[in-house]
Amino acid sequence: MCTGKCSRCIGITLFPLAVCAIVSNILLYFPNGQVLQLSEITDLVWFFHGILGAGILVILPAFMMLGAGGAGCCANRCGVSGYLCMLLSVVLAVLGFAGGAYCAVISSLGLIGGPLCDTGDGEYLYPFRNDTLEDNYLFNQTTWSICKEPENIILWNIVLFSILLAIGVIEAILCFIQVISGLTGFICGTCMRKRK
Repeated sequence: MCTGKCSRCIGITLFPLAVCAIVSNILLYFPNGQVLQLSEITDLVWFFHGILGAGILVILPAFMMLGAGGAGCCANRCGVSGYLCMLLSVVLAVLGFAGGAYCAVISSLGLIGGPLCDTGDGEYLYPFRNDTLEDNYLFNQTTWSICKEPENIILWNIVLFSILLAIGVIEAILCFIQVISGLTGFICGTCMRKRK
């Protein structure tokens, strides 16, 4: 098994996922392209789960994974430097796993709780926060008309939080695979000797 090639593939895959997570999180601040007051933006967006969790915390290990899989780094070195490189790759992959899991949890809460919206009286509130899972707005599209402003806020939140949820889960899985791969490389050794 080549842990270096595995690291490189995972690193290459994580970059576009992290960029998509950052863009999706930023779009949550501007429903339908509208600029809202800070108090009119759904509170869970301020947890920066796409920007920090699935974005920055995943880009850092992705850089390390690309380096770990590249020629002349972890997979091709013997001795202490190869082991330290692989160990650092594992530590950063754990950080990436935490970022992806954090994004998935916050996105799930955002989907379950629903958006902050104006129900017609000029006051912004969370009309779906106390719903049970059976009565949740996700399964009852007729309740979406309760939110008057911003326009299409429910669909906007559902799409973007779902994208962030999927990205977070995929990133967490990929980083977990890298943890296993990195530990395998660390335990089994980074120096492969060719037999003549």
